[in-house]
Amino acid sequence: MRPQFFTAAKILRKARESALQGRTEEAVKEYQRGINLLRTLPPEHARDVLLSHLYLAHYQTLVLEEKTREVALESLHLGVSYARSTRDPLARAVAEECMSGASVQL
Repeated sequence: MRPQFFTAAKILRKARESALQGRTEEAVKEYQRGINLLRTLPPEHARDVLLSHLYLAHYQTLVLEEKTREVALESLHLGVSYARSTRDPLARAVAEECMSGASVQL
């Protein structure tokens, strides 16, 4: 399974770079590709940490577009859930940051 984790991490990096460069559609497609890849694997800590980061980054990208608000909030919910269950400090910090921003926007 390790190759899929490396692939998912590369996808996450590529998607973040696309989002930072303003290529939102490309970023969203990459996030979804990474999520779909990891969801085919059985649950395990590394997979769930990566899923948390992918979902939260997906949320951060989508929240800027009003038309995708429901999808963004679903990604936030899933990302926070994975971050809490994995107890990964970085994932939890990102989740907390996203939640504090979400409370302002809701």
